[in-house]
Amino acid sequence: MQTKVIPVLRIFDLAKMREFYIDWLGFSVDWEHRFDADAPVYMQVTRGDVTLHLSEHHGDACPGAKVFIETQGVRELHAELTEKRYKYNRPGLEEAFYGAWEVTLHDPFGNRLVYVERFQ
Repeated sequence: MQTKVIPVLRIFDLAKMREFYIDWLGFSVDWEHRFDADAPVYMQVTRGDVTLHLSEHHGDACPGAKVFIETQGVRELHAELTEKRYKYNRPGLEEAFYGAWEVTLHDPFGNRLVYVERFQ
C-alpha cells in the first residue's frame, strides 16, 4: 500500500497566495475549483513531491497550521529562496536539536512550512 498525506491549509487572498506559493516558493497550480464565480477557491499546488491543498472555505482548515516536510536539499532550498529576496519572508537556516537542517517558511495566512533535512 502506498500512502500520501496532503495537508489542507487555509488561505484568504488569492493574489497573496500566488505571490508566496507560486512566485516565491515555486509551486505549480495543479487545479482550482469554485462552485460558482463568487465562491471561495479550493486548489491543489505541487512542488516536487510536496502537494498541498489550499482553501478559502472557512470550514476546511484553521489558520496557523504547521506542516513538517522531511526532504533532501534544504540548504539548497534556503539559498534559492534567499536569492529571490521576497520582501515578506527572509527564512533562516537552523540546525535543529534532533540532528537536522531546518528552514521555516511563514505564509501570509499564519501557516508554517518547515522543510527538514536530517544529517547523514
